[in-house]
Amino acid sequence: MALDPFYPIFDSSVWLERLLPLGIRLVQLRIKDSDEQPLRAEIRRARELCARHQCQLIVNDHWRLAIEEGCDFVHLGQEDLDEADLAAIRQAGLKLGVSSHDEAELDRALAVRPDYIALGPVYPTILKKMKWEQQGLERLTTWKARIGDIPLVAIGGMNVERAPGAFAAGADIVSVVTDITLNADPEARVKEWIAATREYLR
Repeated sequence: MALDPFYPIFDSSVWLERLLPLGIRLVQLRIKDSDEQPLRAEIRRARELCARHQCQLIVNDHWRLAIEEGCDFVHLGQEDLDEADLAAIRQAGLKLGVSSHDEAELDRALAVRPDYIALGPVYPTILKKMKWEQQGLERLTTWKARIGDIPLVAIGGMNVERAPGAFAAGADIVSVVTDITLNADPEARVKEWIAATREYLR
């Protein structure tokens, strides 16, 4: 299936329950610090919610649980690639997204034949401390020229106002976190995102 150009990331199924009914079609569940049982419960709940709302779920990092819980898409950072069993992921039929931040990481991402490649941070981000400076829109254009038909995800400091520039530079998908979760009205912001990205599809 084609991936929707609007790609929010949330750290709890509570966000999915709240916002998926607004029309989100692609979402990532990103939970970094959790014991296995509550994490499994979150992934299971997210999968059920996404099935109910015709939304594609991507599980960040936890590929074993994603396989066991019947999910079909996992996202791995470069560090995750060190320990992930890519053969098991592919054998289970999971699609794969991979992060990249520089040329060496892009080469590594391409080598695992991903279903999308993310580039970031396009703009400065408050989500997490990173050793990379902002990539800028020109890097999106360069990355897209290299990866061809593989979908390119722009992430890092993205908001509705910056999305058109990212699409124009070559991104196929724009990923967002704090522009929604820290917004005073997350529901209204999601509606703005959906309207803006549907405009891109046209």
